[in-house]
Amino acid sequence: MISRLRHFGLLSFFFLLAVRLTGQAQEPWTWAKVRARFEQSNPTLLAGKLNIDESKAQEITANLRPNPSLTLTTDQIDPFGGGPQHGPFAFLLPAASVNYLYERNHKRELRLQSAQKMTAIAVSAQSDLERNLIFSLRSAFVDTLQAKAVLDVARENLSYYDHVLDVSRERLKAGDIAQIDLDRLELQRVQYESDLQTAEVNLRTAKIQILMLLNDRTPVEQFEVTGLFDFNEQILPLDEFRKIAQETRPDLKAAAEAVDKAKTDHSLALANGSTDPTWGFDVGRNPPIDTYFGVSMNIPLRLFDRNQGEKRRTQLDIDRNQHLLNAAQSQIFGDVDSAYATLNSNVSLLRPFKEKYLQQATRVRDTVAFAYQHGGASLLDFLNAQSEYRSVQLNYVNLVGSYLGAANQLNLAVGREVVQ
Repeated sequence: MISRLRHFGLLSFFFLLAVRLTGQAQEPWTWAKVRARFEQSNPTLLAGKLNIDESKAQEITANLRPNPSLTLTTDQIDPFGGGPQHGPFAFLLPAASVNYLYERNHKRELRLQSAQKMTAIAVSAQSDLERNLIFSLRSAFVDTLQAKAVLDVARENLSYYDHVLDVSRERLKAGDIAQIDLDRLELQRVQYESDLQTAEVNLRTAKIQILMLLNDRTPVEQFEVTGLFDFNEQILPLDEFRKIAQETRPDLKAAAEAVDKAKTDHSLALANGSTDPTWGFDVGRNPPIDTYFGVSMNIPLRLFDRNQGEKRRTQLDIDRNQHLLNAAQSQIFGDVDSAYATLNSNVSLLRPFKEKYLQQATRVRDTVAFAYQHGGASLLDFLNAQSEYRSVQLNYVNLVGSYLGAANQLNLAVGREVVQ
């Protein structure tokens, strides 16, 4: 009895485990969920965020004031004799002095501003890193949706072809067709089996790519995505995308911030060329009873300007970063225009497919198949119609995938998702 209960318990455990795994496999991930998980767990993105924290730590260092220095002095120690016998420590002159470097021309403030602008550049660079990684993630997501659509087409084609084979076998038994015709039909089935296997491999590969970017160890068999695999004929004008890109692109923002930082660095180089006095205060005692204090100021003599090279370098750095900013602006226009042209081209190709070619291919295939099954069409006509239908369906799916890829490229060029 106990053995039976144990056996029943094990069966129940494995049954519940199978149900749970099946439930996990049936929970497809939307694009919003994939992106949210990516932002939380992608190691490259998380490592990039540490650059911002490191830059903020450098702001603390840049804002530090100079430390004062303390000097303790004891003078006139006479352990050698030869003078009046007062002992080696009778006339010690103890003294203490404190010195502080005073930074002129707002050097500390300029250092802090330079560090803060470096942090702003790091923030923009992190946004640009995220923009490029999101493009890679979206590409993998689109590839998965496309692979699923191709797999559905391959399954539908194989199922339809198997139905035709079943009918042809019945016709062979009835003597309506020759054995050679059935053999040719069965040989043609290899193409549809190959399409199915290739689609399954491509789907698995696309899922692996997404899981890698998510840093997720979920088994591929339990991972599924869902999303709209279609195109939108309504596209904003090109000027709108250009305007959005100029306002959004983080690399353009980083280039502009680099110009601003270079100007601050040049102001800091000019400030560093100025002399900084060192203020001092000292106090001492002259035995037996006299106590004194004094003040001092140490001013370096700038007979030679040792900061000319840095002044010149920072001035040139302003011009260099300005040229890089101009190049970034030109690159943005090129990226947007190129992606927009590709997207428009795909829409132009997809319209006739959706409006006419898909229906025509289905109608031709079904008509020729019906005629062939009733002896009104030749085997060659049927194979040609089936091949044309397969080609049109795959071309349409691939064009939709190309459209979504072009939309992703346009989103990358603009800097945010403007085409879903």
